[in-house]
Amino acid sequence: MTIQPAQWDAVRAAFAEAGDRFADAVENAPDPHAKAVGDWSVVETAAHVGWIALVYTAMVKGDGGPLPLPELEEPMASANIETVSAMNAVAMTAYPERDPHRLAERLRADIAEVLQVSRDYDPEKPIWWLGGSRIPVAGMLAHLVNELEIHGSDIARASGRPWRIDPANEGRFLELFFVGMVRNDVGKLLDYATPSPRRIAVEFRSDYTAPVVMVLQHGGLRVEEPDGTADVRLTFDPAVLVPMMFGRISPLKAVASGKVRVGGRRPWRLAAFLRTVHMP
Repeated sequence: MTIQPAQWDAVRAAFAEAGDRFADAVENAPDPHAKAVGDWSVVETAAHVGWIALVYTAMVKGDGGPLPLPELEEPMASANIETVSAMNAVAMTAYPERDPHRLAERLRADIAEVLQVSRDYDPEKPIWWLGGSRIPVAGMLAHLVNELEIHGSDIARASGRPWRIDPANEGRFLELFFVGMVRNDVGKLLDYATPSPRRIAVEFRSDYTAPVVMVLQHGGLRVEEPDGTADVRLTFDPAVLVPMMFGRISPLKAVASGKVRVGGRRPWRLAAFLRTVHMP
């Protein structure tokens, strides 16, 4: 896959736009201490997104330089999907800001810095990410856009306000970040799982992404081109599938909506695939 200039322009524009929407939601939340997701309040949820944006101001350079939160050097380097929650706990202590206005201001500044640093980059420039994985720089931006969308929705729900998750943004998360990582290197992120020799191939199709097949085998994940032989065919609206993957929509509700459809020769294998390949 070659990342086209139009895709790079689109994810950069989405990065700025979603950041502004999120910052506005944080600043205007009627109760900054209302529970937004799990045990996190509105401001704690904003701090979670804030530390990621701050760390990305260093990671986007791709030079292996020190992080602005040194406590995260080791947890990020050794992370796999199952240890992300422990890493988040370290990060929430290392990033203590909880004032909604300062959180919004810092987020806007960090997003502007990432955009400035990456302005003339090749969108496929590889960036080291969690657990030694590597993602294209366009995928890094798409990852934070997804964080802004998912957690913006959490904050809006806690505030009793509307929030529309943009399917194009979630499509870019899947295509530029998820597929981009698999094409580069997933590092240690799947090391927690017991490798199986069984091949499970899942074809992903949507109106917002190029068709692609993900193959899980021997503990590794790779990308293949669709040839009609995949075990599972997943047809979806990214604005439903991605929140489902992050536990915001139940699989039953997603399927009942008609916006996530499971087919193929062995659709039951999707469950085994998702037990290994899932979001933290």
